[in-house]
Amino acid sequence: MNLLSPRPIWSLLAAGSVALVAGSFVLTAWMNLHPCHLCIFQRLLFMKLGVLFLFAAWLWPRPVGWWSGLASLPIALVGIATAGYQSWLQIQPPGSISCMGGEPSLIERLVEWLGQRQPELFLATGFCEEAELSILGLSLANWALVSFAAFFAIAGWALIRARRVDSR
Repeated sequence: MNLLSPRPIWSLLAAGSVALVAGSFVLTAWMNLHPCHLCIFQRLLFMKLGVLFLFAAWLWPRPVGWWSGLASLPIALVGIATAGYQSWLQIQPPGSISCMGGEPSLIERLVEWLGQRQPELFLATGFCEEAELSILGLSLANWALVSFAAFFAIAGWALIRARRVDSR
């Protein structure tokens, strides 16, 4: 099997996304972390990406597989924006800015709604500007930003490569 063919690429992306979601649960419990609304939203985006990547792998080369891969791109972009914003919040001087404002945003309302239904998965208890854990000098928000950007780049490359191969 060619590892550069679309199905293994989508499978690896799905596995990576599932690993990030599982890792977020393990780190939260093991290190007693307090995820914020943006953390939980990013976890939800990784879950959505995992499902789309899995559909792309499973249904490739049918059009539904291609559309699943294509649908992952805007979700990865939303993840890049969210993780980028949280990373920006975390580099501000302590006490100068907070993610909690007056009126809850759409993201906060969604996370609160999900947290009421599945608190073990979606309960937000922390603040977005606090980087509770750093790994190799990067906060978890920084790692999420890198992951979303990698998913976007690899998924885009896989779609472009598949189009070129199909057009031959």
